[in-house]
Amino acid sequence: MPSAFINPDLRFNSYGTYLRRRFGCRVSKVNVDGGFTCPNRDGSRGTGGCIYCDNSSFSPSGTQAIVPIEEQMAAGMAYHRTRLGSEKFLVYFQKFTNTYGPVEKLADLYRRALAHPDVLGISVGTRPDALSDGSIELLQELARDHYVCVELGLQSRDDQVLNRINRGHTFQEYLQAVHRLAGRGLELCTHLIYGFPGESRAEFVKGARLFSELPIGCLKLHQLHVVQGTRLAELYRQGAFAPIALEEYVGTVCDFLEELSPSISIQRLYGSAPVEIRVAPNWDLKNNQMWYAVVNELKRRGSWQGCRFDGVPRAANGEW
Repeated sequence: MPSAFINPDLRFNSYGTYLRRRFGCRVSKVNVDGGFTCPNRDGSRGTGGCIYCDNSSFSPSGTQAIVPIEEQMAAGMAYHRTRLGSEKFLVYFQKFTNTYGPVEKLADLYRRALAHPDVLGISVGTRPDALSDGSIELLQELARDHYVCVELGLQSRDDQVLNRINRGHTFQEYLQAVHRLAGRGLELCTHLIYGFPGESRAEFVKGARLFSELPIGCLKLHQLHVVQGTRLAELYRQGAFAPIALEEYVGTVCDFLEELSPSISIQRLYGSAPVEIRVAPNWDLKNNQMWYAVVNELKRRGSWQGCRFDGVPRAANGEW
């Protein structure tokens, strides 16, 4: 492989490998629910939330805001110790928008998470339009002594798509948020979804070059899936939305990875929803089968992350 960032067995720069290389041990993310909402739910930017969003589709059942985060953390850490032999942990504030609240609340939750001796840092899921100056300053302060990753939900570069899915922010606001966060010792992660109507495969893949030029350290990718109780489920049942096929998704992800800087680590390659609320697509693959569908396609092509990237790989540390 042409880059030291690339895991030769996987043919891409996996986040798990990156964490092991950085911290010298097996590190797992433990999800917690801090009891937040979103600006496009409470009327600040809109109501109803994103048309595809039901947080139970990507959150463990044991993470509920009524349970103190210390108990949520204990349960998650016990699970990962048993299942994976993990030694250290990152606490992932996942559900909804986890900087959308008073700085005092954020500081209390983040510091309680970081107080555990086996916690190396935090990962904070948020939106580009929900980062106050105070919350950024708090994250920067915590990053002086801990690993802090800010996960920005973008989903699409196309403002028309963002409007149709009731996202409530623009691509320009995402770029502004990245600029405001850069250079503060934070890891920056971007979330993307493939499969929105009106966004072509070529346009999605083109984004790999753009993200390679931004000061982001990692990416999350997943397919657009339909879960019960969402507006997207209504559109699917009305015949107004058709999910992409597995072959198209795998091929598109591989195209994207080939164009992406090898210095950007990949936190996620696919999304999965519990069977009891999943509507479509039903690919009937377990998580590890989805993972290796991408790996095996890269091997079949004889390609790897960054094989078509002609830039200079940079350190993934949030710096320009």
